[in-house]
Amino acid sequence: MKHELIDYCLRLGDSSLILSHRIAEYCSKAPILEEDLAITNVGLDLLGQAENFLNYAAKLKGDTTADLLTFKRREGDFRCLHLVQTPNTDFAFILARQFLMDCYHQILFNKLLNSKDETILGISKKAIKEVNYHLDRSNDWIKRLGLGTQESNKRIQNAINDLWMYTDELFTDNSTDLSMDKNKIAPLSSSLKDEWLQMVNSTLKDSEIEVPEDIYYSLNYGKDGFHTEYLGYILAEMQHLPLLYPDATW
Repeated sequence: MKHELIDYCLRLGDSSLILSHRIAEYCSKAPILEEDLAITNVGLDLLGQAENFLNYAAKLKGDTTADLLTFKRREGDFRCLHLVQTPNTDFAFILARQFLMDCYHQILFNKLLNSKDETILGISKKAIKEVNYHLDRSNDWIKRLGLGTQESNKRIQNAINDLWMYTDELFTDNSTDLSMDKNKIAPLSSSLKDEWLQMVNSTLKDSEIEVPEDIYYSLNYGKDGFHTEYLGYILAEMQHLPLLYPDATW
């Protein structure tokens, strides 16, 4: 069970880490100053959540740290979801990706408030206020774009259409999910789908955005160590200096 617990913490930590990195890439490029500050704060919240889960994974593994897990692991050792790896195509894509993940995070972290693992419970209690704020923000933006101009509606619709295929991974169970559920540490991923769909569909309907059809594009997922082409480029940038100067200290 220890191996699966480490794997689960890496999944949550890596997903928040990579999504935070994507947001950092967009820093200073938002359409208005207020949004630039807001999205940067979301990225910092996600980075904090990533650090907490990676610290716990490092403690369970022993003889490593959250920094080493971040900067010295190979691509195949990461467990981040495919959705968070997608590029910052435009503002609509960034918001659509964030909205889909925010809905997922709110449902998941509320379930984790019942975890039998005290550390995961503590991280979730700390994160839930941030998660709720993230969803409020992205939910508002989906409606603003969907109900805005013809162009803004078209862009957010295209983003939802293109990103939708990545959402099937959020609700696919693997051996780690089964172990976490059996030991009452975390819920089955599949158990989150109905509530997520209800939440997402409600906002999209209110925003005059059509819900895409489900497309199961892959059976090899990030949570199992199989990644999109995008992750390698992210890690090349993120890990460049630590790998170039492995003995450097701050």
